[in-house]
Amino acid sequence: MNIAVPLIRLSMRFFVIIGIVITQTHAADIPTLAPVQVIESGADRLGIAGSANEGLITREQLDARPTYRSGEILEFAPGLIVTQHSGDGKANQYFLRGFNLDHGTDLAITVDGMPVNLRTHGHGQGYSDLNFLIPELVSGLYYKKGPYYADEGDFAAAGAVHINILDRADTSLGEIGAGSYGYRRALLAGSPAVADGHLLYGLELQHNDGPWSRPDDFGKINALLRYHSGTAKNGWNITAMAYKGDWNATDQIPQRAISSGQLGRYDGVDNTDGGNASRYSLSGAWRHSSAGRVTEANAYVVESRLNLYSNFTYFLNDPVNGDQFKQQDRRVLSGFNLKHSWEQDWGGREVENIIGLQLRNDNIGVGLFNTRARQVLSTTRDDHVVETSAGLYLQNTIRWNNHFRSIAGLRGDFFHADVTSDNAVNSGKSSDQLVSPKLGLVFGPWERTEYYLNYGRGFHSNDARGTTITVDPASGAPADRVPLLVRTTGYEAGVRYEMLRGLQSSFSLFQLDFDSELLFVGDAGTTEPSRPSRRTGFEWSNLYTPVSWLEIDADIAMSRARFTNSDPAGDRIPGAVEGVATLTVAIDHLGPWYGSGRLRYFGPRPLIEDNSVRSPSTTLLSGRVGYRFDRKTRLQLDGFNLLNKEASQISYFYASRLPGEAAAGVSDVHLHPTEPRSFRLSLITTF
Repeated sequence: MNIAVPLIRLSMRFFVIIGIVITQTHAADIPTLAPVQVIESGADRLGIAGSANEGLITREQLDARPTYRSGEILEFAPGLIVTQHSGDGKANQYFLRGFNLDHGTDLAITVDGMPVNLRTHGHGQGYSDLNFLIPELVSGLYYKKGPYYADEGDFAAAGAVHINILDRADTSLGEIGAGSYGYRRALLAGSPAVADGHLLYGLELQHNDGPWSRPDDFGKINALLRYHSGTAKNGWNITAMAYKGDWNATDQIPQRAISSGQLGRYDGVDNTDGGNASRYSLSGAWRHSSAGRVTEANAYVVESRLNLYSNFTYFLNDPVNGDQFKQQDRRVLSGFNLKHSWEQDWGGREVENIIGLQLRNDNIGVGLFNTRARQVLSTTRDDHVVETSAGLYLQNTIRWNNHFRSIAGLRGDFFHADVTSDNAVNSGKSSDQLVSPKLGLVFGPWERTEYYLNYGRGFHSNDARGTTITVDPASGAPADRVPLLVRTTGYEAGVRYEMLRGLQSSFSLFQLDFDSELLFVGDAGTTEPSRPSRRTGFEWSNLYTPVSWLEIDADIAMSRARFTNSDPAGDRIPGAVEGVATLTVAIDHLGPWYGSGRLRYFGPRPLIEDNSVRSPSTTLLSGRVGYRFDRKTRLQLDGFNLLNKEASQISYFYASRLPGEAAAGVSDVHLHPTEPRSFRLSLITTF
């Protein structure tokens, strides 16, 4: 079935509805939300939030804590762990609510309304690389968890994080930094007034070797140029972004080789692993508010490329050439989002209505190749995929009285994929659609306390190649197809309280059911659909500012993850995180000195279904101390892994073969170690 005609008809009907709504609705002004979102303060969420698990992270909070990699700003969302199992140029790995999210399978990430997650990706479904982000130009981030929100679609089952870029900077910024293991960084940014607006610019150069025996030699360049005109409620912007990175990679290594002394902790097996990536985007956003109505629109086009060389099993499949493979992804991603909000009075009750449309198209060239020292030996598969989607959603919020409001939503998603494979039997077309209801009930506030009940259905998409496959491209054996969309269902009860002055606290209990789990496959370096699953758990987050110069952030999350069908292999989900906790203390406004410290606990995980092999926990301490010479210049020292723990960033259990081992290989824990204690010194000036 060709989805183009239904999409055109759907879009035309939507715009007719929008036109009627804009001309007929009148009410008081309302705030705007993502994708064109203005984040001003994360202070008081009572009366605003639709659940206990959503919140804002402000620019000031982002400035207060050190991050080793740009993607780690996502760890400001309570319960979210960001780690790395390869070279720094590769996308991070994410953990949340009992999920090993791989590189973003069930965590939707956007930057100014542009989706970061990539569908039908060469390395993993939902691949989300944030290396193109310049942290100093982020105005804040908005997070929410679970499938309870009508405006959230693909990849948002476990949660969503929306990152916003500054429209303008108060001052120009210059920064130079240097640190351990060849770290160097330079940044220049500013936003001079131009005509009726401001031209924001940013240029970042960075290099890092890391502690690895073969240096990562990771070099990247980021550039951003944005013109913004107007105000937060009535304005527009157009933005160009560019990123390019190259790196070597020390992938995970087997525990047996470390224990025997065959390999050191920072050694690798295949020293030709690594990759290169680029991302170029052009986007625009527009918002208009008048007479109680808010209309928002944004459009984007992104061109991205990735060449990734990995070897996880060493000499298991090819004893002569080794098992290195190349994953290639080249795509042009484009899309458009439109949202209209208005308020009404229904019999004396305040009502907010939202209607939105989200369109996206991925034109993808994706391939998997056998390589030796980055030279292609043979082609496993090489495909061209066009994947198109449309999401239409409605949301209605009614404030029934001063202590009760309801948030009801309905979302419809339509997907179509056209796969042209180098093996004709694996070519084909597939379509799928889902309707997802959402409901939230909010009780309160009473004495600065609100209570929440949430229900929602959501989904993630599968790799389109799996929906048309007939034979395994490597073995030639018959292969089973998978659905294009996988259903999730979530339930949650929570409370948010701000009874104590300076304290913001929330607690939630959740359950999330998946029709099909996605699991990491070591020898393919990707994920594959697996069994149905259920996760239950709780999250407790606290932000306390007892005095103006002290901020304490304490979060804990625990979860239980199980497959829900019977299988002799066991019911544990490999890689499912069971516990996460962080404690951050930040001090400022006491004179020229400032600083912060952060303790991060990443709990153990089962590595195979019967729970007989488990990963250890990882506890890391980082910190920052800074000195302001005057209002414009400061010196800042960041420290990472201050306790110098010999821990693991990530662990897997699978079979691999080192030289001299049996042909069948050895099943073992494979780990990527944490970097040892390191420091970075930065001189920062504004002008």
